[in-house]
Amino acid sequence: MIGLWLPVVAWMAAIYYGSAMSSVPGPAAAVSDSVLHIAGYAGLATLTLRATSRGKWAGVTFGALALALVIATVHGLTVEGLQMHVPTRSAEWRDVVNDVLGALLGLLPVWAWSKIRSA
Repeated sequence: MIGLWLPVVAWMAAIYYGSAMSSVPGPAAAVSDSVLHIAGYAGLATLTLRATSRGKWAGVTFGALALALVIATVHGLTVEGLQMHVPTRSAEWRDVVNDVLGALLGLLPVWAWSKIRSA
């Protein structure tokens, strides 16, 4: 069980770490903010779905999918709350929308593949 959730926690911590910086570091600074949010939350949601489905294709149910989406969305909201207190950063609803979009873009192909595998 820890092996399923540890990558989720590490990914979340990495997002928090990057969000707490007053500026986006290195090569990531050259990438669109929207792309960073979408890619980051696609990865987070996919790892979270792996954990909520207990690492089994048969476990990829609507409930596991919905829980992964909720966890990713709540994480995105808390990150924006954190950024209200970081100099030179700001909280934006557009970022939360991009987080949810990224989560959906990460989850839907995995869900579709799980249906193909179980057919």
